[in-house]
Amino acid sequence: MAVPLTSLSHGAGCGCKLSAADLRPIVAGLPPVTDPRVLVSTATSDDAGVVRLTPDLALVQTVDFFTPIVDDPYAFGRIAATNALSDVYAMCGRPVSALNLVAFPLDVLGPDVLREILRGGADAVAAAGASIVGGHSIDDPEPKYGLAVTGVVDPRAVLTNAGGRAGDALVLTKPLGAGTVATALKRGLASSELVARAVEVMTTLNDVAGAQAREARASALTDVTGFGLLGHVHELAAASGVAAEIDARAVPAIPGVLELLADERSLAGGSRRNRADAETFTSWGDVEEPRRRLACDAMTSGGLLAAVAPERAGEIDGWVVGRLTKGPAGAIRVS
Repeated sequence: MAVPLTSLSHGAGCGCKLSAADLRPIVAGLPPVTDPRVLVSTATSDDAGVVRLTPDLALVQTVDFFTPIVDDPYAFGRIAATNALSDVYAMCGRPVSALNLVAFPLDVLGPDVLREILRGGADAVAAAGASIVGGHSIDDPEPKYGLAVTGVVDPRAVLTNAGGRAGDALVLTKPLGAGTVATALKRGLASSELVARAVEVMTTLNDVAGAQAREARASALTDVTGFGLLGHVHELAAASGVAAEIDARAVPAIPGVLELLADERSLAGGSRRNRADAETFTSWGDVEEPRRRLACDAMTSGGLLAAVAPERAGEIDGWVVGRLTKGPAGAIRVS
């Protein structure tokens, strides 16, 4: 009998990330980057680093890997690769090449499972017009997979967390809830139809969304993954020196997720950590508990979040979930 991949993981997908609250003081204590070629580093909590090579060309570099979020090996590979590629799109870059990152219990799961994971990753990378050119593997009782991705971008076209303007609309291009679905799957609470809907969301590339944000002249861009919507809005607003307002009822959910969030049985550990962190910078209006939980869902391979002039928000396929406002940098009001 096949071993379910999710039974070997302590957390699922981006829900296994270290919390933003724990990471901030650690990263803040590292030496600052002083190389003038480095256009984007950790200072603005962005999705990828950007290094200028020539006046017209810069490298976009990112890495992302995590534990299984679904039991199907091929789907897991596609999701993990799509998630890693998203960081390049969030900088308005174009993926060029990728390296596989593999931690795997070969003696427990066997070579066929690993082959399917890698095939799923390869198909996602090929769909992005890039190539897998190598990788690295280690023996590990808990399976993990992801990519190190290199992309290219015109240095003048880079979008970061730091360009948002008070008055900009916030547009989200994918519904939330993958963290909830993954936890429900591990606990026997998710139907096959719900899992399929989540997989469809998580395997959709953000290439079109990134191009639309660029054409709409977005001022700031990020993707929404493990730190949840509120965590990523906080990073964008803080880097931009503005506050934010979120309309909880406008935040889209994968169909079936809000029903799961009526209680805490499907609440991911990463989502709990996100909620605790969000309480330090968020004020809540009259928002029902399921929607509070959704705003903190530890999303995997989520959509892009664009800050854009309100009159151009309709040029990006997605949902207007709020706006940037004048106020304490990084503060969020949810109503």
